[in-house]
Amino acid sequence: MPIRPYHETDFPDVLEIYAASKLDELIYEDQHLQLLPLDQDPKRLEGFRNSRVFVFEQDGVKAYGAQNQSEITALFVHPQGRGAGVGKRLLQFLLEGIKGEATLYVAKSNLPAKRLYEQFGFVITNEFMTDYNGIPILANKMVRKAEG
Repeated sequence: MPIRPYHETDFPDVLEIYAASKLDELIYEDQHLQLLPLDQDPKRLEGFRNSRVFVFEQDGVKAYGAQNQSEITALFVHPQGRGAGVGKRLLQFLLEGIKGEATLYVAKSNLPAKRLYEQFGFVITNEFMTDYNGIPILANKMVRKAEG
């Protein structure tokens, strides 16, 4: 399987994937957003560093996902790797490592991501205001109940 634990040598690939993908999750917002690279975003970089990170590698690193205990903290697929089920495979892998209930957070406007998460049993449980690079963003908390 091309999913493996992250190594520090993967960081340049992670930065590239993040830079190519981050604004895609916010593309449906009404305002124009500027990319704040992961290595320059203290809040998101700390979340990355505090998570267990896995990469999808097939002819190079194409995607990465991260989890911190029962929370999926990141799931990014490089645009050139999309449409081949990479995101689904990585999400399934992350969920297999979570015992009990799983949570994640997503921009309310990101309907394609929310549809993917719903396929895996996630439901919206909360709506709240957050921000990206100082710009307010409405977000949803999604939860997948423990299987059993």
